[in-house]
Amino acid sequence: MQPTAGLSAYYRYIVLPNRESITSAPPNSSPAITSMPELTSAQYLTVYNLLSLAIAAMLSSFVYFVLARREINLRYRGAVTAGAMVVLIAGYHYFRIFNNWEAAYQVNASGGYSPTGLPFNHAYRYIDWMLTVPLLVVELIIVLGLSRPVTASLIAKLAFASFLMIVLGYVGELDRTSKSIASQRGLWGTLSTIPFLYILVVLIGEIRASMKRSSEQVSILLRNTALLTLFAWGFYPIAYMAPFFGLTGAGAEMGLQVGYSIADIVAKVGYGLLIHGIAQYRTEEEDPEVAAAAQTA
Repeated sequence: MQPTAGLSAYYRYIVLPNRESITSAPPNSSPAITSMPELTSAQYLTVYNLLSLAIAAMLSSFVYFVLARREINLRYRGAVTAGAMVVLIAGYHYFRIFNNWEAAYQVNASGGYSPTGLPFNHAYRYIDWMLTVPLLVVELIIVLGLSRPVTASLIAKLAFASFLMIVLGYVGELDRTSKSIASQRGLWGTLSTIPFLYILVVLIGEIRASMKRSSEQVSILLRNTALLTLFAWGFYPIAYMAPFFGLTGAGAEMGLQVGYSIADIVAKVGYGLLIHGIAQYRTEEEDPEVAAAAQTA
């Protein structure tokens, strides 16, 4: 028996009470909600465990960021607050993805996992990114040490570009059958790349400028933040283009879910810890009284 049968039953019969109407619907009736491939036990459980890890990482880091806010002066505290919001939002969506994944599969006679016929909703991730990616940008801009007008201007421009990037990518994600870049998926993916590159170019430029006027400790953390951003954000367009390279089926689905989970943990939890470190160092340099009070509290 599947070890989480209780949650699965809850999702099937309470969250999705109209089970018969869903399972009898045409498999491609909603593009963002897709039928799933057969998986081996190892493939299913790998995704299952990574989703569980993501929930734990997001929610535990939320507690940490909330408690760590008192160590930061007011100028940079908003960055840590935004980081806490990011992981809380992500934790909620990973809980939904986890339940959805569990309900989409059942153990078959051979010990593998077969689709139950209940849909798996890929849109959960895009809804999460629409909210969290602009907040990730806000986190970084706040700790760059810019003037208030420049900070506000950058936040407005890059947060909008982030939202636009995700929306355009989501429109392309609705086409999950095309295997050619000359398709709706390819078109919207290309359009999404424009704000993606704009954000990276502007952020990397601002990070490099901030490093020149920052202390050695802050400069190192800013450099690491830039490298982590390039690494983590670089996975998403690669995953988006996977169908163009013929990567489909069970192995591709497992790789996609595992890759997204790892990338999200790195890009939200790891990134948030680096941002907190930058904010903490800047607080010690600019407002030692706040730093001292936090250490003695």
